[in-house]
Amino acid sequence: MIGVIGAGLVGSRVVEQLMASGQVHLYLNDTNPVAAHRLVERFSGDAHKVSAVPATEMFATNVVVLAGPAPHAKAARRLLEAGVSVVSCSDDVDDARALLDLDAIARQARQTLVVGASASPGLSGLLVRSLSKRFDAIDEVHVAVHGTAGPACAQQHHRALARQSIGWHDGDWLRRPAGSGRELCWFPDPIGPRDCYRAELADPIVLHHGFVDLARITVRMSATRRDRITARLPMLTPPHSEGGMGALRVEVRGWRDEARHTEVIGAADRIANLASAVAAAAARSVIAGGFASGVRVIGDDESPNDVMLHDVATAGVRLSEFVGTSSH
Repeated sequence: MIGVIGAGLVGSRVVEQLMASGQVHLYLNDTNPVAAHRLVERFSGDAHKVSAVPATEMFATNVVVLAGPAPHAKAARRLLEAGVSVVSCSDDVDDARALLDLDAIARQARQTLVVGASASPGLSGLLVRSLSKRFDAIDEVHVAVHGTAGPACAQQHHRALARQSIGWHDGDWLRRPAGSGRELCWFPDPIGPRDCYRAELADPIVLHHGFVDLARITVRMSATRRDRITARLPMLTPPHSEGGMGALRVEVRGWRDEARHTEVIGAADRIANLASAVAAAAARSVIAGGFASGVRVIGDDESPNDVMLHDVATAGVRLSEFVGTSSH
């Protein structure tokens, strides 16, 4: 049995992904009962059943996907202590740290906690692990993201431009003002080039946990001049129920054949689609026994990354590689 907490945009897409992959029955919980029952009516049928249940009923499941707004750490701890594995979609920096600190509790309970099962982090880790096979060694990862999922995601990204970015730099955490460090990043079509800036995003923390040998890890998000100016103010207009087309870009640098080498890969889709495909793939892998007990991040060398990447592709996520140009 799989449970999903959060009936918003990402949660509804997780339910849809799990149903499409053959999950017959799901438990669903949300602080808004109307939203939960709306999803029940949408997805329940002769072949599938979604049940809206109280939060306490989640203790009867095998794994729960936390797909609502951060923080997730307290809920994850309660579930782990009750003997339930957890997949968290949180991309909040403080929440990611708190989730990573639950390793001892997860191991004691002999359960799995998958941290950062989203687009960024999440899909970014899968892509880093996939590209790393083309190198003798990798030492740098640079992530850029464009777009948001639902309203809660949009609000979190709005705040991320007003805080401090965090990056891993030669053995230490480097903090810089969010909204600085402009860089033109090329995303897969139809997004194309976008100005991207430092932001308080969780990718460096999660990727450092999964790739401890990396010397440098950075993350940027696309932003307009208006985004940067208004970042410290309340959002001037309510966020759209679903952001438009988004994208993820992952650049990996390292050594191959005794020379510096760079690979770039990405995906363009609605961020909720990317996040839900990763979260659903992680939940299925937990059920299948692909994860060891304890805290796991997607992309680490003990996770079933090839299986999950295949599941993500099967869910319709198309990857695009930058192959460069040559002149003679």
